[in-house]
Amino acid sequence: MGNSCRKPVAHVSSASFFGSTKCQSKTKQNSNSSERKAPLKTSASNVGKPISNSLKSFTFNDLREATKNFRQENLIGEGGFGFVYKGWIDENTCTPTKPGTGIVVAIKKLKPESFQGHREWLAEVNYLGQLHHENMVKLIGYCTDGKNRLLVYEFMQKGSLENHLFRKGVQPIPWITRINIAVAVARGLTFLHTLDTNVIYRDLKASNILLDSDFNAKLSDFGLARDGPTGDNTHVSTRVIGTHGYAAPEYVATGHLTPRSDVYSFGVVLLELLTGRRVVEDDRPGFSEETLVDWARPFLSDSRRILRIMDSRLGGQYSKKGARAAAALVLQCLNTDPKYRPTMVTVLAELEALHSSNSFPRTPKSGTENHTTEHSSHSHKSATSSNKL
Repeated sequence: MGNSCRKPVAHVSSASFFGSTKCQSKTKQNSNSSERKAPLKTSASNVGKPISNSLKSFTFNDLREATKNFRQENLIGEGGFGFVYKGWIDENTCTPTKPGTGIVVAIKKLKPESFQGHREWLAEVNYLGQLHHENMVKLIGYCTDGKNRLLVYEFMQKGSLENHLFRKGVQPIPWITRINIAVAVARGLTFLHTLDTNVIYRDLKASNILLDSDFNAKLSDFGLARDGPTGDNTHVSTRVIGTHGYAAPEYVATGHLTPRSDVYSFGVVLLELLTGRRVVEDDRPGFSEETLVDWARPFLSDSRRILRIMDSRLGGQYSKKGARAAAALVLQCLNTDPKYRPTMVTVLAELEALHSSNSFPRTPKSGTENHTTEHSSHSHKSATSSNKL
């Protein structure tokens, strides 16, 4: 589920494992297509907006049966505003089935006392009900019985990127797979940013990037997404909310949100993919306030030192050229002045060029490329909760 931070944050993703189904009522999407439906209005007044008729409306009893009464053994994630359960439904009718039959889905159940969670629930229904892209998790349906608010998603077998990058005992993700993930995330963000009314995702982090059985990546949890600036406006002003370490500094300082805010967050995620390190430190006593960005910036600025911060678990199985190109892109995305950050269109083009080049993995010569990461006070940590920035 969501990742937490030492600094206060206002949101934790309750996304955990989402996957695919055919029973999305009335509208079927080709997995290779991108689609935007009717004009989207979710920024400040999504309460009362009609829910897309492409979504299946579930009863609470259906979802209770699909999860076996929300049994603890089916709990696969938890966040500040709700819980995520594994459930089983029929692929065509969406009626609940017995475990092991039909298809697996992920069911997010909102805590009824959470007002902010309800606002995020509405935003997620509105955005994922109208926007469809192969690198965005598919929302199958929803439930609004009484005070109950639930969402039903496709099930993503590999869970979150966070679990595969940082959890001990997990097989390291190969270099080419890491670049594939970066390209997929960039495609999802580029889609959002190039809509007629651009959408700012606002909560990009490793725990919100979900992976299917083939490690194809999709953006999940659109509860904090906002419509971007229109006309002559340069930004939208909003309450500062997000995850410490991932949020762009100008957004944290002013509440001014632009698509370049997402570009900064993408730079942080790409840095995590390169280093295998979390964006925030361990919260045990004795650790400094240094973030991954603070720690890595001196290395990113010196091409001779970049390989020192590469994830040692890669065992040197990457090219120097590819690592340096990716690190240079990270540095551009992390520019403290948003005007000098590239657009996601540019970021995607550079990543696709890297992906199509010969910068993919090769065995190091006599271990000369098997650099170990320099030690610093920056360390890994497990994130389980968030607070307000």
